[in-house]
Amino acid sequence: MSEQPQFSIAIDQNRYLPEGGREVHAIVSVESTGGPVAAAPARAAEVIIIDTSGSMSYPDTKLRAAVAAAQTAVDTLRDGVMFAVVSGANTASMIYPREQRLVPADDRTRQEANAALRALRAHGGTAIGSWLRLADQLFDPYQDGIRHAILLTDGKNQHETPQELDAALFRCTGRFVCDCRGVGTDWEVAELRKVSSALLGSVDIVADPADLVADFQAMTEAAMGKAVADVALRVRTPQTAKVRFVKQVLPSVEDLTGRRSEAAPQAGDYPLGAWGTESRDYHLCVEVEPGEVGKERRAAWVQLVVPGANGQPEQVLATGNILAHWTDDEAASTKINKRVAHYTGQAELAEVIQQGLEARRQGDEATATARLGRAVQLADEAGNDAITSALRKVVDIEDAATGTIRLKKNVDKADEMSLDTSSTKTVRTRRDEG
Repeated sequence: MSEQPQFSIAIDQNRYLPEGGREVHAIVSVESTGGPVAAAPARAAEVIIIDTSGSMSYPDTKLRAAVAAAQTAVDTLRDGVMFAVVSGANTASMIYPREQRLVPADDRTRQEANAALRALRAHGGTAIGSWLRLADQLFDPYQDGIRHAILLTDGKNQHETPQELDAALFRCTGRFVCDCRGVGTDWEVAELRKVSSALLGSVDIVADPADLVADFQAMTEAAMGKAVADVALRVRTPQTAKVRFVKQVLPSVEDLTGRRSEAAPQAGDYPLGAWGTESRDYHLCVEVEPGEVGKERRAAWVQLVVPGANGQPEQVLATGNILAHWTDDEAASTKINKRVAHYTGQAELAEVIQQGLEARRQGDEATATARLGRAVQLADEAGNDAITSALRKVVDIEDAATGTIRLKKNVDKADEMSLDTSSTKTVRTRRDEG
């Protein structure tokens, strides 16, 4: 049997606080190595959800591309992975198999699924919450394995209320991971981001339907590379300390603070989803009671944990310490750790891009210019070339260092939506800067 990935935790921080200092910041870098694809558990499950509402046939290249992409995803599944393909319209229905269950991937089931996909027709509306509820029912028997969904839509969630979608997300949170894709430009980024964020997945635009096949293949390959399900970051604090926030900051910004579940007194678990061979960074802020100058204490103890399956105890995969040391050395206590500063800027970058684009949509050019100018400045400081490139399609940059810009008069909607979806994607600073 192949070994599962080996996990490690590295902590970057400035542990020195001034006299009376209370706030401790740290970047927790989690890395998993080894664990080839073959190590992924047999109990892996995949649900592919394709929007089949009437708008998918305008033009019909959208539906044809979606079918081809779903077929590619099916062909990419490993033998033995449990899967289903779901049609989403006013309600959700099974494309393959016809019964409401998952089936193991093999040559026969792949061929049958692809044949069923070829018969798809577009009609009806869009009710994403109902699609997610069906996926949740399909995943229900597989809660001890990897559970991943792909959701593709081309429109807004017009055929159910926001409250119905929220209720579906509340039910599905923690039950499976869902990567969301919007094809074309008639869908809402904020709406799909709400889904992907709740379900620890990604959101992106596929402006050209011809690009769907490659995108679906990449998402499915990534899902097939996961080897450990339901990893959590456990943060333990002393009785006199409390966690202010926990945010994922690489490969994308995601605030996990509100996802905390109590694990024990002074210990909370923050869900990280499924892992393969990869690395991610998290920004933790802990508030502590001030200590005496010259004293050092542990502000937090972080652990990576996975629940035990079939009555087995949970596993602790890696641990690390976040420290606080009080000093009267002003140079030491005022030095900002460069990795903390870098990711603080990246989190602000996501915020100001979204604020700037919303202001632009509302016709508030002054606010849009100020926010997007700040975004240009932050992207330049971080070396986030991908976001700088996306910003250039929306603004004319006169001076990146100062954030001096002019709004472009005519902007392609796909470029604006692409900037919005990419706003939370981050880049890593060099370790030797920390």
